Amino acid sequence: MAFINLQNVTYKYPLTKTPVLQNINLQINEGEFVAVVGPNGAGKSTLCYALAGFVPHFFKGEISGSIEVAGMESSKSTLDEWVLNVGLAFQNPFNQISGAKYTVFEEIAFGLENNGVPREEIRPRVEDAMKLTDISNLADRSPYSLSGGQQQRVALTSILVMQPKLLVLDEPTSQMDPIGTREVFGVVRRMAEEGMTVVMVEHKMEWIAQFADRVIALKDGQILLEGKPNEVLTSDILVENGFGISRYTSTAREAKKQGIWKKENLPVTLDEAVEGFKL
Repeated sequence: MAFINLQNVTYKYPLTKTPVLQNINLQINEGEFVAVVGPNGAGKSTLCYALAGFVPHFFKGEISGSIEVAGMESSKSTLDEWVLNVGLAFQNPFNQISGAKYTVFEEIAFGLENNGVPREEIRPRVEDAMKLTDISNLADRSPYSLSGGQQQRVALTSILVMQPKLLVLDEPTSQMDPIGTREVFGVVRRMAEEGMTVVMVEHKMEWIAQFADRVIALKDGQILLEGKPNEVLTSDILVENGFGISRYTSTAREAKKQGIWKKENLPVTLDEAVEGFKL
């Protein structure tokens, strides 16, 4: 049985007429790293909220179909029960800093304290999580003195320290430079290899192609396409439906029209493009 199982999920926010998710059927295995792509308004963030239990428990609205994660069914669970299995990182890290703590170390430990984790367990778990995301040097800094990229790492670390079974990330690298982006993708990849299931909304196609196991393409609240990264991210269907694509895919597509690109498959990453143009 799939670790995540969405069956015919349709959802409308309160006071709206059009569903933002329409008849979503999706199965994800434990330990799988799935990336979600799509234009603005496709329903990507709402899908994240549904997986994290915020839809419908927090946002309310009308929902039909079933959402199951780790053997639990959303409609039969409370949000308090649901969040024990699922961690959600928002696109904007400023929305995730509690404001209740003075240092980064205390901020990361906050969730463990709320869950009643013994004091002797908290310090090693926080230290290990900070090492994983490479922010140990920020331990004594105020969360509000950090850059956007650093705050995003603190928010991610605050979730990882809770050791959720499902990690849901809504554009977690939006505040980060290329080096920070690569490091975060590397951390998420390692977590998946250790058994954590990951669903990540992202626009950075090159990184998705290198690290994700599968890609889901959403448009108008529906799954337009899904499959292996290189198959989905180079599909003509994405171009025809207004999706952003990798600059390397776009360049090679034009080169193919002119007979310059000789390989059968189009590239998504720089290395794939270099290899193809060498031919």
